[in-house]
Amino acid sequence: MDIRDHGRYDYSGIRQRPDYDWPGGKRLAFYVALNIEHFSFGETLGHTPTFTLPAPDARNYAWRDYGLRVGVWRILDILDECGLPACHLMNTAVYDYAPEIAQAVRSRGDEVVGHGHTNSERQTEMTPEQEWEMLERVTRRLTEEEGKPPGGWLSPWIAENAHTPDLVRKAGYRYLLDWPCDDQPVWFRTAHGPLLSIPYPVELNDTPAMMVRRHTMPEFAAMVLDQFEEMLLQSSRQPLVCGLSLHTPAVGHPFRLRHLRDLLTRITRHPQRDRVWFTTPGAIAGHIAGLPEGIVPGR
Repeated sequence: MDIRDHGRYDYSGIRQRPDYDWPGGKRLAFYVALNIEHFSFGETLGHTPTFTLPAPDARNYAWRDYGLRVGVWRILDILDECGLPACHLMNTAVYDYAPEIAQAVRSRGDEVVGHGHTNSERQTEMTPEQEWEMLERVTRRLTEEEGKPPGGWLSPWIAENAHTPDLVRKAGYRYLLDWPCDDQPVWFRTAHGPLLSIPYPVELNDTPAMMVRRHTMPEFAAMVLDQFEEMLLQSSRQPLVCGLSLHTPAVGHPFRLRHLRDLLTRITRHPQRDRVWFTTPGAIAGHIAGLPEGIVPGR
């Protein structure tokens, strides 16, 4: 068969690339991405800890809602305790349903990343016209609420159409989190100019790990720590990005929060923490944009 190519980037082996540093000579960029999502009651699309039931499936809706009523607040407390910044992948529906959450994120000075209107819909089920209308509407709302345009985009469910990167760049976004193809940022080609792809974890992502692959929270925390320490070792050869993806109804329950607190405490107090840049994807994108051409693959 003929092998199809996406046309977004060319192959580049990580050992053959130029070296560079993160700010302050740091070698590993570590960020926490908290998904803050709101779902439509009675719809079938949504995370579930067990199995879906016939609509309205109140049990699973309520489990997701626990994340907004309780989980998010506990997670923010732990981030405060550890002194960690975060980026928040937030559905704009949260502004209407729970504006207190947006205010708490804003008071921390954290980054808000575009993440659709609700995770009860996916871009793969939209026409190009519908997808563009959603992108425009979400971008306009984020700009109005946060006082500045959002820099980054993660598609709900990380579900793209073939033209999604083109539309994301057209809407003014500087970076995309949808493609887990590398441990370093990579420049993408789009119909409207270059778009930076920043590594976002599928493996170190609590919902697929615990709701799909059925890892326990201790197992998930051990995976994250292994990833962090191995990437810290590898970063002596090239700068790397280590991301951690969390969802409010997944790690927001007390029996998981204990392990999250211990994990983030061990990372932020690591003996080699002076080599780690605790940051956000937006700051990573800003640093990459200032590097000379040819340093980062694709541009």
